[in-house]
Amino acid sequence: MKYPYGISDFEEIICNNYFYCDRTDKILELEKAKSQLFIRPRRFGKSLLLSMLENYYDLAKKDTFEKLFGHLAIGKNPTGLKNSYFILRWDFSCVDATGSYAEIKQSLYNHINGTIENFIKYYRQKGFTFEDVNIDYKDALYSISSLLGSIRVYENAMYLLIDEYDNFANTILMSSADKKEDYERLVKEEGILRTVFKAVKALTSGTMIDRVFITGVSPVVLSDITSGYNIAEAVYSEAALNDLCGFSEMEIRAEIENIVKTKKSKDLISENEAAIEDAANTMRSFYNGYMFSTEADEFIYNPTMCLYFFKQFANKGKYPKRMLDSNLSTDQAKLSYIASLNGGQALIINLMEKEDSAVIESIELSFGIEDILFDSSQDRQFLTSFLYYFGILTIAEETHELKTRLKIPNMAVKGLYANKLCNLLLPDTEVRDAGRLAAEKVFQKGDMQPLCDFVEKKYFKVFSNRDYILANELTLKTAFLTLLYNDIIFLMDSESEISRRYSDLTMIIRPDKRYGRVYDVLIEFKFVSLKEAGLSGKEALALSVDELKVLPPVREKIKEGIEQLEDYGARLCKKYKNLRLQKFVVTALGFDRVCFEKVGEAPPLPE
Repeated sequence: MKYPYGISDFEEIICNNYFYCDRTDKILELEKAKSQLFIRPRRFGKSLLLSMLENYYDLAKKDTFEKLFGHLAIGKNPTGLKNSYFILRWDFSCVDATGSYAEIKQSLYNHINGTIENFIKYYRQKGFTFEDVNIDYKDALYSISSLLGSIRVYENAMYLLIDEYDNFANTILMSSADKKEDYERLVKEEGILRTVFKAVKALTSGTMIDRVFITGVSPVVLSDITSGYNIAEAVYSEAALNDLCGFSEMEIRAEIENIVKTKKSKDLISENEAAIEDAANTMRSFYNGYMFSTEADEFIYNPTMCLYFFKQFANKGKYPKRMLDSNLSTDQAKLSYIASLNGGQALIINLMEKEDSAVIESIELSFGIEDILFDSSQDRQFLTSFLYYFGILTIAEETHELKTRLKIPNMAVKGLYANKLCNLLLPDTEVRDAGRLAAEKVFQKGDMQPLCDFVEKKYFKVFSNRDYILANELTLKTAFLTLLYNDIIFLMDSESEISRRYSDLTMIIRPDKRYGRVYDVLIEFKFVSLKEAGLSGKEALALSVDELKVLPPVREKIKEGIEQLEDYGARLCKKYKNLRLQKFVVTALGFDRVCFEKVGEAPPLPE
């Protein structure tokens, strides 16, 4: 099987027998509205969706319908609109967002004019003749009107597909603070982006553009130009379309089984249930967890990341070394942008501390940049919604109080948070590198002391400036997690559920990395306030480690942690088998001191 990683051309995928999960049955749902806005995070298969629609509705592809769709759901039950439109497709990711406003405007015009020229060339090759179409390189809106006038001789109307409608506008918005003015010129008053959508609105009110399908990442740009174009129906939160882009658990499992069976025949990997389970669990940890409707009943997998995994696994019989596709690591920029906004840094820290989730009244379906910049809501509703649209948060559930709980979707995204938070709290590169070297000693040598020393001397200086009311095990865990996070070697999990009981931090060696000379790690974090200990910060600093450990409230927390670790550790070993598990209770006294207790001995490392 070939995997179309980086390929978004539907015809190429079908004609060359690439892996394809059929979503053509959703066409019936999509035909319920004429102008639609469909939003998903970056690299989530939106361009392939548009390519599929393009091939289905293109009137010049009647002769290839059976070849392309005959074996798919819609081919067995086609709608009356198949192969009935002229197709014009814009892709705003092609618009150069650098330079001045005038240069950006010209780049947009160049793109639109280029698609019109390609439209004329393509349909003339298919036997259609047009009156002269006037291309105005200084005014692409005139070019559109000229094109539509030339196709009036045909009974067929146009279907306009707009891919990544907000791409270049978002790029401008997030590039630097001084670009905000350029962004506003695009979307406000008679800005060019607003003018383009006003023109599309006017043309759809007639008979020449019958349908419009728009994809993007967030509703922000469309909200900012809303008076220019306010007739697109938002279909992105419909439960019926939750899996329009993305793979299901069943589809992932079936393809893993197919790869394992194929690789066994080539002696690359053994065909057994363990190999299938290991790959399925790994993919679930890194790539699953997305939900785009509170009424949906299944989380879905990021399709681009899954194809990245499948291609490596099928070709080499191995997992990718780095589970996060480098093309998706650019989402780090979205976190940086959020961190630069008022309240953004606190939101990122809180997400890492509060069990990776946030509860808001509801996801905002329409909000502009001003709402984000000046979000004063108690739950940071606009900022949190913004992270949701970019795939850095996703829907977890509707709470009993009828609010929406959002969560970090998976380990791939959580790694972005851990890295960003580490950079925020420890901006000095040398200090940060020293912390990570100390963290390596935990899983390489089973030695927690260097990391505890680092956190006490470096990290606590950062946390001591924060409100002591927030100080607890979660704050302590955040400090350690940002330094220990390593998804190249481990399946990382905080608050891991083990038989309905929870551990603070588990680091289980990835199935494909168990040959390495490293330990699995289980940590329980405990926190004792200075008030509980009856000490001042100065008195706490004067204590030796032995004196710290025998303080009654510290001793009690350590005892509690040991009991929990013995229970959690036994359950973990039963679940995963053959673990070489290092177990630690890490206890902090205020933001002044930290000590640890090693529990039991781990099996020896492999030779």
